[in-house]
Amino acid sequence: MAATQSTMLALGTPAPAFALPNVASGAVTSLKSSAEGLPFLVIFLCAHCPYVLHVAPELARIARDYSDKPLKIFGITSNDIAEYPQDAPAPTADFAREHGLQFPILFDETQEIARAYTASCTPDFFLFGADHTLFYRGQIDGSRPMRSAERPGSGVLNGAELREAIDAVLAGLPAPEVQRPSIGCSIKWKSGATGASSH
Repeated sequence: MAATQSTMLALGTPAPAFALPNVASGAVTSLKSSAEGLPFLVIFLCAHCPYVLHVAPELARIARDYSDKPLKIFGITSNDIAEYPQDAPAPTADFAREHGLQFPILFDETQEIARAYTASCTPDFFLFGADHTLFYRGQIDGSRPMRSAERPGSGVLNGAELREAIDAVLAGLPAPEVQRPSIGCSIKWKSGATGASSH
């Protein structure tokens, strides 16, 4: 299972704006109207990636655990659906329902938003403060999916590192000093774009 790391965009970077359709309803969600003055988390994901499937239970728990907090969560799927039709809006909506993901998942058909955020893998996490500058980017925790009987996964799926960052941003504390890159499948760029095409 080849893996790609997140690019680790510079902390303090202003959040790129977006207005994208929801994979379930088609209704457009904009960052400005949904999260103005609030911290928010963007998760680049896709329905078929084993790394996303591995973290999906914890994504559902995080969404539930912080549902009463002033935090917005957005999933964004950006893969080339001509080559990966399983990541199209309808299958992605089915994936979200199956895994209990109670946050909007948006479709970045042009891949412009993934590029604006310098997203490179699924999952890729970007947490912004209430001022909409980048507070945390990196892995959810140190766990990895099962690869094979010979190369098992490792670590406990508990969202520890992402939860630490969310708790800090909500409490007005400094960002975690240690931020480790997320790792996952490469984003599937459209023809002519760079990026590995494994899985």
